[in-house]
Amino acid sequence: MLLQALLVTVVSCNAPPVPLEDIVIEKTFTPPSCDRAVRSGDFVRYHYLGSFPDGKKFDSSYDRGSTYNVFVGKKQLIEGMDKALLDMCVNERRLVKIPPKLAYGEEGYGDVIPPNSILHFDVLLLDIWNPEDKVQIKTYYLPEGCTRTVQVSDFVRYHYNGTLLDGTLFDSSHNRMRTYDTYVGIGWLIAGMDQGLLGMCVGEKRIITMPPSLGYGENGDGSDIPGQASLVFDVHLIDFHNPKDSIAVEMVYVPESCKRKSKAGDFVRYHYNGTLQDGTFFDSSHSRNRTYDTYIGKGYVIAGMDEGLLGVCIGERRKITIPPHLAYGEEGTGTKIPGSAVLVFDIHVIDFHNPSDTVDIQTVYKPPDCSILSKKGDFIKYHYNATLMDGTLLDSTYTYGKTYNVVLGSGQVVIGMDLGLRDMCVGEKRKVIIPPHLGYGEQGVDGEVPGSAVLVFDIEIIEMDPGLPEGYMFVWNSDVSPNVFAEMDKNSDGQVDSVEFSIYIHHQVATGNGKLAPGFSATSIIDTMFSNQDRNADGKITHEEFKLKDQEERHDEL
Repeated sequence: MLLQALLVTVVSCNAPPVPLEDIVIEKTFTPPSCDRAVRSGDFVRYHYLGSFPDGKKFDSSYDRGSTYNVFVGKKQLIEGMDKALLDMCVNERRLVKIPPKLAYGEEGYGDVIPPNSILHFDVLLLDIWNPEDKVQIKTYYLPEGCTRTVQVSDFVRYHYNGTLLDGTLFDSSHNRMRTYDTYVGIGWLIAGMDQGLLGMCVGEKRIITMPPSLGYGENGDGSDIPGQASLVFDVHLIDFHNPKDSIAVEMVYVPESCKRKSKAGDFVRYHYNGTLQDGTFFDSSHSRNRTYDTYIGKGYVIAGMDEGLLGVCIGERRKITIPPHLAYGEEGTGTKIPGSAVLVFDIHVIDFHNPSDTVDIQTVYKPPDCSILSKKGDFIKYHYNATLMDGTLLDSTYTYGKTYNVVLGSGQVVIGMDLGLRDMCVGEKRKVIIPPHLGYGEQGVDGEVPGSAVLVFDIEIIEMDPGLPEGYMFVWNSDVSPNVFAEMDKNSDGQVDSVEFSIYIHHQVATGNGKLAPGFSATSIIDTMFSNQDRNADGKITHEEFKLKDQEERHDEL
């Protein structure tokens, strides 16, 4: 039994090989996905290692450092290889055994391949294309609300990863950390990219696959892209514009009441968020917690913003899209805004005014009896609510439970309020709109009123004490005594000191014979009056020094 088993083994080992009649294909690696398989007439690029059945190598594309490039099914290959490549996918690997009749037959191939040789090829397919191929586009992300797509002559900014069909990376804008910027459709790009970018939306992501005839052709680029290579670009469009573009304005919110619209020469205060067209943030006035304040139509801001702020209402919100030739141009800002970038500003207009503006007075209520009107020198008690033009509350006397009291024309309030309180009667109500040059100016009030802010006051006069004629601090309500000096000189020593003078004036006011200018400190007024009469400044008024108003126009006392 043992001898018979050994004999069978020896016979089996020495049995002649079964003749190979057709190719034998063993798939050693199959890629997870296969978008396209080789068909007759396709052009392929592949690596191979050729060997005999005993493992001896007779040829290798790897040794030459380049793929083997050839048409399939056009008798440019041995018949067995023509059959073996059919239905292969990119990145698929096959071990192919080819009999002599489908290889070099009885003649062999020179000194390299003996007659009647069975050939083994380890094949790795890297690329497929067909002369009939065109650009293939696969969009894998399309943003909502695409109102405009890339057209011929547009200027685009995009990121890309460029690979060969087998996934080998040859270039990437991401690695350079800057977009690729170019015109489309005018020959600045390879033909396949020129075609592949057309019709894209901002934010869209595409896979653009092109045959070498629309890429770098037979010779490649001389470095990373081999000849006859299909190219795959994973493209993300960041923005685009056309040199003929003007700004685009989208009205987001327009208030119902708009009595005035901005014009060239106005000074505007507005908030904004600034982004690139793909949504990348670059600046915001909100983050600084203060408005951006500027004149418009005078070149103080970029041309697109100068134009976009014209015709706005206070409280209006707009989206202003500005092409680079009306923004920061080809150079950008060198930091957050890249060159040739389209800018998008979401703006909210807080207020605006013109340097020629005066106080805007609107009567809200006037009582039936409104004959006594306020004037310079009058002492006014009034209530107010103060806001900015956007309604932001600044201050209110109602919160303090008491009026605000001023003497008109004395510089106790801003000029605009002084003017707004003129010619009013008790009980009258007004809305007074004050431009900053008649309010708190460019500086504003730290922590309370922003610089260059238009102010809105809702005011009501509660009380009014008529002032004295201009230039007077004290007037008589009755005939003046011919013995004024003697009445002052209580001790009859021929001179009046400050105490005697003060007692006398206070007595005249208390008895109704005289009146001090309202709204000021009585002590301060009397001290000033005394100083004016004490001409030699010795602390005493003599009869010779003492003079009434009508005796000497230069003095405004008494």
